[in-house]
Amino acid sequence: MKSKERILVVDDERDILELIRYNLEKEGYTVLAVETGEKALRQVGDSAPDLIVLDLMLPGLDGLSVCKRLKTGPATAAIPILMLTAKSEDSDVVAGLELGADDYLTKPFSPRVLVARIRAVLRRRNEQNGDGAPQSVKVGDLTMDRDRHEVHCGGRGVDLSATEFAILWFLASHPKWVFSRTKIIDAIRGEDYAVTERAVDVQILGLRRKLGNYGSYIQTVRGVGYRLNPEEQGSGEHG
Repeated sequence: MKSKERILVVDDERDILELIRYNLEKEGYTVLAVETGEKALRQVGDSAPDLIVLDLMLPGLDGLSVCKRLKTGPATAAIPILMLTAKSEDSDVVAGLELGADDYLTKPFSPRVLVARIRAVLRRRNEQNGDGAPQSVKVGDLTMDRDRHEVHCGGRGVDLSATEFAILWFLASHPKWVFSRTKIIDAIRGEDYAVTERAVDVQILGLRRKLGNYGSYIQTVRGVGYRLNPEEQGSGEHG
């Protein structure tokens, strides 16, 4: 079996680590396993993996803190992160997604589902890095460069998380089209992504705040979803 990407698994439960290692190695992935957030950061510093499976409930430095450090570091921000959580509370999921995590699973989980989610995240990353797809978009006074992960509004640079960038890129690639929250989730993360619609609302609020005066480009279409329309600035809400 040909070697595939390198995956770092971070979990303080030894049985979970071994379960994930077994199933991923069976699929041909190279697996690195550590039990603490501190060890995870050291491992990434030594040799960056292609994807990280990160438990949120870790002793010492917790998963959200690890995620934040990685996503705010220029050298590690592009590494995809799939979160594992024993909690079903929306706050954990929303917090992780706000920090730039790419997907999540709630324990207990099916190893088959985990493998499928990892494949989907890696496939999206490869598609985004592939040739043939547009690498820049301009809508009104908004410009985006996907290769450089850069956003400018009226000439001013805007710093976005990976998830915020993905949502804005999707909307800017289809200006004036209205998309439901579910469609936005499917477009940036693949089908059957089990996240609440509130998580999308939180990302949109963050985008509007960071875009400043241009936040009104993102309009709420009540009862439907969101669209990006540079020709109609105002409250950002339309019935």
